[in-house]
Amino acid sequence: MMFQRYTHLVDDALAGLAPSRETCRWIMDGDDVQLLALLQAAYVPREKVFGRKVKVHILNNVQNGRCQEDCGYCSQSKDSDAPIEAYPMKTDEQIFAEAEQAAKNGASRYCMVLSGRGPSMERTKKLAGLIKGVKDKYPVEVCLSVGLIDDQKAQILADAGLDRLNHNLNTSERMYKDICTTHTYQDRVNTIVAAKKAGMSSCSGLIVGMNETTDDIIDVAMKLRELEVPSIPVNFLIPIEGNPMYSDHTLTPEKCLRALCLLRLINPTAEIRAAAGREGHLKALQPLAFWPANSLFVDGYLTTRGSDMANTYRMIREAGFEVEGNKLYEAEGGEAQAYRVDDTALPILKPEVSRKSSCVPS
Repeated sequence: MMFQRYTHLVDDALAGLAPSRETCRWIMDGDDVQLLALLQAAYVPREKVFGRKVKVHILNNVQNGRCQEDCGYCSQSKDSDAPIEAYPMKTDEQIFAEAEQAAKNGASRYCMVLSGRGPSMERTKKLAGLIKGVKDKYPVEVCLSVGLIDDQKAQILADAGLDRLNHNLNTSERMYKDICTTHTYQDRVNTIVAAKKAGMSSCSGLIVGMNETTDDIIDVAMKLRELEVPSIPVNFLIPIEGNPMYSDHTLTPEKCLRALCLLRLINPTAEIRAAAGREGHLKALQPLAFWPANSLFVDGYLTTRGSDMANTYRMIREAGFEVEGNKLYEAEGGEAQAYRVDDTALPILKPEVSRKSSCVPS
């Protein structure tokens, strides 16, 4: 009977039913939760929809800084003192070159991100041309994160072939005023709705670790379900010095894994992404994220470093999962069988016992 509750989680997820709020609170806070059993419960619907594949996303920070919004978690906001170098929109040549590199490095999705409240009509049309160009040249899906957009701009981007429009809800409606005052939660919801009306897929997620309550996490997860968002990045707040929101000191590897399981069980058919902060917060438990999550970013985020491609791909394979790339990318074989200690290329023998050692007993 000990694992009956986990069986019910699986049955409900496979039937497309969301867990009750009481169950959601238990998933996040229950003292008697068996983490491995919870991960397995989240894995069953993940495996049914996505098998053992892991989608790889590569971000391109197309325009950095100079944002007049006051999002407290962002190093590009007007209220951040983070020492970032602002730059205008990259050239077309740079954007295409980085798209090509992303495709060759195994990305299934190339994500272009621009800082700012939202694009002008002129900028929207320029982005439409870039999207079409990338789609014509390279075998990758394209995702765009460009701030707030209306129905007309969404349709222009959709007509250009944009696969996904990203705009994160980040937290609950109740808490939103605590993290941003220059736009509203409803503004963000409207952008997701505009993408859907234009026939585009949407990408929207949350940030855990901003002093939110468990109910805030549940609320945003349920809202994403209500909006039928098919791609959900689960971010864990990165403590960037100079940002108004630095750290709430609540994130542990287990809490992060519980959050990923919660998002999977509430949204059983969605692409769940272990997104920003996975490296620093999940630590040695990173591979367990593949049980609830089926995608991730490689090579860093907008302004912060992340795991490089080689180590990330190796982690995916060693956990028994498969990198889902594209036709330009051919996976290297043999990595999982290589013996190594602490990701170094140092000799296996200790220096004091190796013949090459200068330590010779008298």
